[in-house]
Order: sequence, then structure tokens, then C-alpha cells
Amino acid sequence: MKPTIASMAQDLPPTGGYESIQYKRNIPVRGFRPSYYLAAVAAIMTWGLYKYGKGAREHNELAREKMWSRIFLIPLLQAETDRDQVRRFWADQEREQQLLGKKTKVYHSDRYAF
Repeated sequence: MKPTIASMAQDLPPTGGYESIQYKRNIPVRGFRPSYYLAAVAAIMTWGLYKYGKGAREHNELAREKMWSRIFLIPLLQAETDRDQVRRFWADQEREQQLLGKKTKVYHSDRYAF
């Protein structure tokens, strides 16, 4: 005789359910929370940017000081160049007089012009 659907015993879970299956790995947590790492990195970056800003200000101040020192030295350097040109001019005049025996004139006046 053929079993009918009503007379078949159905396979059911045991009363109280099956035992739980361990599928997670029980690895101990190592290190700090990620928020602590984030706070530490933010603090280090803030300190670094602060030091960079101080260094940039110091660099700008040194560049400004260098520029102003050069500006203040220009008249001194120009006067030194002028004295050297006059010294060379008089040395050339002296050399001409020694070689030619007389003072020669290139221009029609004695006025010195650059």
C-alpha cells in the first residue's frame, strides 16, 4: 500500500531547537578604538600645520629683512662704483699724459659726463 501524505511522519527540528553553530571567530580585540587613532592623527597634523605656519612667517620676515638691507645698501654700493669710475678716469688721464706727453681732449669742453 502506498503511503498517503497525511500518514507520513514529517521531519521536524527537535523540541527546543538545534544547538547554535559557532561561525564567528573569537579573536581578542587589539589596539585602541579607531576614534583614538583619528584624534591622535588630527592632533599631530594640527601641531605640524602650526609649526609650518610659524616657519613660513619667519621665512617671510627674513626675506623682508634681506630686501630692506639691500635697499639701504644701494646708495653705498653706488657711491663705491662712482668712486671707482672716477679713480679709473684719473688713472687713464695720467697714463695718457705719460704716453703722449700732453693732455689730450676728446670733447670740446672739460666737463666730465657719463
